[in-house]
Amino acid sequence: MLLSKSYKPQSTFLELGDGFADPVAAAYFPATVIRYRNDRAAKTIGLDGLSDEEWAQHFGRFEPLPGTLEEPLAQRYHGHQFRHYNPEIGDGRGFLFAQMTDDQGRLMDLGTKGSGTTPYSRSGDGRLTLKGGVREIMATEMLEALGVNTSKTLSIIETGESLHRGDEPSPTRSAVMVRLNHGHIRIGTFQRHAFYSDKERLEKLVDYCLTHYYGRTPTGSAQDRALEFLGLVSEKVAIQAGEIMAAGFVHGVLNTDNINITGEVFDFGPWRFLPTMDLAFTAAYFDHSGLYAFGRQPDALHWNVYQLGGSLADICEENELKRVLSDFPAIYQNAMREKLLKRLGVKPKGDLPDDTLLTDVNEFLAKENFPYERFFFDWYGGGASTERAMAGPEAHRYGKDSYTELFDRLKTYEPTNAQALNTSFFLGEGPETLLIEEVEALWAPIADDDNWDPFYKKIDRIREMGNALNG
Repeated sequence: MLLSKSYKPQSTFLELGDGFADPVAAAYFPATVIRYRNDRAAKTIGLDGLSDEEWAQHFGRFEPLPGTLEEPLAQRYHGHQFRHYNPEIGDGRGFLFAQMTDDQGRLMDLGTKGSGTTPYSRSGDGRLTLKGGVREIMATEMLEALGVNTSKTLSIIETGESLHRGDEPSPTRSAVMVRLNHGHIRIGTFQRHAFYSDKERLEKLVDYCLTHYYGRTPTGSAQDRALEFLGLVSEKVAIQAGEIMAAGFVHGVLNTDNINITGEVFDFGPWRFLPTMDLAFTAAYFDHSGLYAFGRQPDALHWNVYQLGGSLADICEENELKRVLSDFPAIYQNAMREKLLKRLGVKPKGDLPDDTLLTDVNEFLAKENFPYERFFFDWYGGGASTERAMAGPEAHRYGKDSYTELFDRLKTYEPTNAQALNTSFFLGEGPETLLIEEVEALWAPIADDDNWDPFYKKIDRIREMGNALNG
């Protein structure tokens, strides 16, 4: 096996002891056909040198990686699902497979989806549809390109089984996925131990997360440590809210079991990207009340962090918990402002305030029913892109008298990434988008003819956009 010198296996999860997970075995699959291997992500943890055969053995047959966990662990957690508390969930079709340190010195988890049944599968088959895996690749690649803190899809392997699902044409093809995350511990993990009034394990979990995910040495009283932890998580999740709102992303299922303690977007379901600015836009067909609509996502995430605070109530005084949680709105507003300016690729000159600008931009997008990605493509760099924007297909709407003040003000902002305007992405005809119609169009040739070329080309274009925006 060819492992990079940067491969640094870990097994820190075992420090927690019993009560946090259950040893499980992966399902045996009829086939292991590699459909996607993310060598860019694998390089960060020293695994890009694996041969395809080794890749399939580790991420399709789940042969243990050297020096890390000897057996998969299905984690225990509870969660609020659409605000209804469910004590009967946990890793039902996935497990923690391995841990390692990445090239930034962070503890990383390899977690699976579709790897077979566990004690928490209930009536499920523990499998993942190939389409579900393909959709997650698209979501994580697009979010990463847009600068969002997201899990990485490391591997998708087609497994040769036929699955029956009520929400897509069946029988359908099956797959097993491996995610790369800076932590699979969820808000729901804390909820489970609070549910059983297990103060000892709650304190142990707080200290573990402070040490391994935030690089802090736990000191002071149990309350001090828990409040420090809550403040760190609240900040990360508030920033996450700002990032997904600026990206025009609708997660769809912002339940407490889908929110991890490091602020990464993960555990994707029926996600969508905005076609146009619409605060009521929803992703999940079953979200009848619009609980997780685009515009309600910051409140949903704040509510989730409150549930984490509630899980720490046996350790901390209520007033202290509320004090820490009260910072969330301000952190979110600052993050939203920062991320929108980054999407525009601009910064104000001097102390020029930008709150009004961003409000006016959002109002313009909503009133004009404007293509969300097109606006940020046309005006990336502010005034430096005026000629390009006014030569584009939406120039007639930019020139309306009612918006003169908005665009005059936008032109006064300085570009923060001027070199991006000379990349092939911005010299091209338009933005890279990932609307539901495009997702279905990319899946169709895979389903019909096993033709993966349009999908792989789309990923290449998304990465090209990411290189321009983040280069």
